[in-house]
Amino acid sequence: MENIGVGVSTVLTQEKKQTEDAEEVEVKEEEYIPMKNEMIFFLNEAPEYQISAVGEWCENSRGDVVKEADTYFLHILTGARCESAWSCLTGWSEPDEESTEKWEALCERIEELENTDEIICDEKRVGL
Repeated sequence: MENIGVGVSTVLTQEKKQTEDAEEVEVKEEEYIPMKNEMIFFLNEAPEYQISAVGEWCENSRGDVVKEADTYFLHILTGARCESAWSCLTGWSEPDEESTEKWEALCERIEELENTDEIICDEKRVGL
């Protein structure tokens, strides 16, 4: 999966200019581009165990981040938004204990990661 710009919008920024008589406010329009990255966390010893995550943010035309990243996971059955890797397993059960242990191991490893938001926005696949 890759970072994709999904459209262009406009943000208004204000610059103040001081004049001799009074203060004027000049409004400049600045374009920003909504960005999105979809990626996958998988278990190294069993790559078929995967949890997808999404990062969405906005950048200006210079590539500076102008809106903080919104990151979330996708439920493994429904694709619904989940705020944690663990909630991706809600309503899901494996028929055997070994499979359950693998799902739990993947969730634990995701939870232990540092800079998860950054990883979700920058990477395509991460083996844990």
